[in-house]
Amino acid sequence: MMGDDVTQQEQAGVLGPYSRRTFLRQAAGGAAVVGAGGLLAACGSSGKPASTNTSGSPSSSASGSAGTPKKGGTLTLASTGGGSSDTLDGNNAVENLDFARAPQLYDTLIEVDQNNNLYPHLAEEVTSNADATMWTIRVRKGVEFHNGKTLTIDDVLFTFNRIISNKFSAASGLQFMDLKNAKKLDAYTVQIPMTQGYSILEWALVGNGEISIVPVGYNPKSPVGTGPFKYKSFTPGQQSTFTRNANYFLTGKPYLDEVVIVDYSDEASQVNALLSGQATCADQLSINSVNTVKSGNKVANVWGGPGWVPFTMRLDQAPFSDPNVRMALRLAVDRPQMQKVVYGGYGFLGNDIFGITDPLYDHSIPQRVYDPEKAKSLLKKSGHEGLTVQLVTSDIKTGAIESATVFKQQAAAAGITINLNTVTSTTFFGPNYLKWTFAQDWWSGYPYLRQAGYSMVPGAPWDETHWDSSPYASKYISLYKEALKTPDPSKQAPIVHEMMQMDYDYGGYIIPAFNPVIVGQSPSLQGVVTQKTGDPWIEYRFRDYWLG
Repeated sequence: MMGDDVTQQEQAGVLGPYSRRTFLRQAAGGAAVVGAGGLLAACGSSGKPASTNTSGSPSSSASGSAGTPKKGGTLTLASTGGGSSDTLDGNNAVENLDFARAPQLYDTLIEVDQNNNLYPHLAEEVTSNADATMWTIRVRKGVEFHNGKTLTIDDVLFTFNRIISNKFSAASGLQFMDLKNAKKLDAYTVQIPMTQGYSILEWALVGNGEISIVPVGYNPKSPVGTGPFKYKSFTPGQQSTFTRNANYFLTGKPYLDEVVIVDYSDEASQVNALLSGQATCADQLSINSVNTVKSGNKVANVWGGPGWVPFTMRLDQAPFSDPNVRMALRLAVDRPQMQKVVYGGYGFLGNDIFGITDPLYDHSIPQRVYDPEKAKSLLKKSGHEGLTVQLVTSDIKTGAIESATVFKQQAAAAGITINLNTVTSTTFFGPNYLKWTFAQDWWSGYPYLRQAGYSMVPGAPWDETHWDSSPYASKYISLYKEALKTPDPSKQAPIVHEMMQMDYDYGGYIIPAFNPVIVGQSPSLQGVVTQKTGDPWIEYRFRDYWLG
């Protein structure tokens, strides 16, 4: 991970005479960009970040956590990106708002703290033998589901089997479990053998909305969890309401009486709801909203984290089946400039390798630099000189449309014409999701091997680059399995580094930056702390906050 001694200027480069407004207007062919609720055209012309902090991890202006928590009140989150396919299913979240709703209703065995470190939550113990071929899981006693049922290890096993049988996304992290030979030691403890050593199981047990623990016989139409809030109402694409769980197992929590999550059409509407007092907080904001939020006497937080919004190229579709084309497009990105324009210089530079905060991340691989002349040469070599491609973009996450717009401008210097196909988030995540030839996506940010399980190996639920069908897949999966059964990090590192080198040389991801988390909130929202996780308010953990 880039340390705090890396200055913002070193990370982000300098825009020179360009402001974000000027750059994005030119990139859009002279028209103001409207992708983030029309706010881009209203940002300041200095091109400077909203904060004077110069460290690699941006400062937070979070409301203070001092004082005694107070009971009562309603927190209203203004979000965006939902649609008719929204769900309350604790194991099948897909869209942005699904992941915001899930932590209200459900809990997971393991969580991450504000520094993105693991700790047990519903679990009291998750341990393995020396070679990670046998894992023991023990859950807390005295935890109740919303229907009054007591949590036991049967619910954990039911959850695991439900995920695997339905082929939900978390199944990729459970694929090495031999559940048929699992041995219950008592009502709260189980030993689960693995079909091979699996050293990263703890990370596979993180992820509310994917591996939330649900009760035996669970019905997502009448959602029951152990979470801090209970289901009250839900209208997909519009609004959901949750009420306080008085029997929550964490003593004294939650403090709030109610959490309401409202889906807005765009960022401008979100910000207006915050400024007018209709909303307590708003997520997924762009850097251009920071000053607007502050000028309205609200709090703007900019947190560094492992999240990323990549460009995705399908290796099984022309022209991206040609590694020279993929490399040309990677060289057609001016990463420092893009980070400056889109994220105000916050976050971390990308190098087409995911997992920036993983201790195993290989920082010795040379930083990719902008080289339009070399990109031209590669395209000519491949017979694709003067390449024209269509990029599918959508307002799916902070900076997505803005990044696409900047990429269009930067790639022109390499003779590449990028035509933007801007679609709604509902369309983006519709039947063509994961089938787009050249598109974008978003990730909250996982350690490298867990992310590989999500998007790179056979059976990966989100194989958006179709790496599994590439000529590199066989060697990659061999390395992946070897790394999983190697618990010693010092021995695991060189294996992972070889996988990362393959990503760097041949992969289908363009990762210009690891984006900051930008939110706005009322000063009345208390208990908020600086975080290093990929989703805001430490994975939308509203149980920990109160209204002053």
